[in-house]
Amino acid sequence: MGKMGLTIMRISLILFCSVAGIYLGQRLLNASYPSLWGGIVGGLVALGVILLETIIKRASGKGIIGGIIGLMMGFFLTYLATKIFFPPSWDKTLFSALIYALLGYMGFVIGVRKIKEFNVASWKISSKTSPEGEIPKILDTSVIIDGRIADVCETGFIEGPLIIPQFILRELQHIADSPDPLKRNRGRRGLDILNRIQKQNDVEVRISDQDFPKLKEVDAKLVELAKIINGRIITNDYNLNKVAELQGLMVLNINQLSNALKPVVLPGETMHVMILKEGKEAGQGIAYLDDGTMVVVEEGKKLIGRELDVVVTSVLQTTAGRMIFARPREEEFVSL
Repeated sequence: MGKMGLTIMRISLILFCSVAGIYLGQRLLNASYPSLWGGIVGGLVALGVILLETIIKRASGKGIIGGIIGLMMGFFLTYLATKIFFPPSWDKTLFSALIYALLGYMGFVIGVRKIKEFNVASWKISSKTSPEGEIPKILDTSVIIDGRIADVCETGFIEGPLIIPQFILRELQHIADSPDPLKRNRGRRGLDILNRIQKQNDVEVRISDQDFPKLKEVDAKLVELAKIINGRIITNDYNLNKVAELQGLMVLNINQLSNALKPVVLPGETMHVMILKEGKEAGQGIAYLDDGTMVVVEEGKKLIGRELDVVVTSVLQTTAGRMIFARPREEEFVSL
């Protein structure tokens, strides 16, 4: 049936209900003239049926079940209200029927909409977030692709279930299917990391079906999910970290953890490094520790390609990590 036919049917329904309302109103009121209010009520009933049809058409099976539950709750609340606040004689009036219809309709609409926010898996997650229970940790895309979260899980330092939202899985799948080889490899690496985490016996992984269709950004969905289940977000995304903290959420940043676990280096200590390249300043050489920390070696330009002992002169802590400044030991200068 086309849109034109559907429109004609709806107009016909409104006209029929209006005429029926006039006829019934005239009979119920025992009047010898047409009842205008009956026609208005009949037209409103037809509009309500059309709106109900639209809602049912858009609703899923779960939405219809929620609507039926809401309808029953609406009728039950109406029954209580009429018994408590209205005289017994009102049960037989048209006013009582209108209240039943109004609250029943409101209950149906609320049930259809709110059932989308209810998720059994999320309820199970939330039920374990009491002060004595475990706090769920939600993984974002960046930390999964990064891969270090799997190593942290193996150490047993992370407690509580790890939550993988479906919208994160969809984003990983989208990245893994990208025509760009770099993005494709990153997506596949993320899926491999998740598979590795799921195989660990000491880690509980749960897939959350909860979604937020009105929110388009994945980061916004993560923040909203963390609020609902009272969880913490594990990430290494700087922007997500700040946004979540501004909204009062606890964030576990893998980069911050990595920086905190780097060995403490004090001025005057000696370390063995290999000068790999020239530094930005004149005469400087650059080396790296095993954990990726940059070591800036004074007068190291002429020592590129050599392994040597250097003495730490200072340590600079930045948001991106640490930088160690050092100079070659005097014995190295003698050997030149």
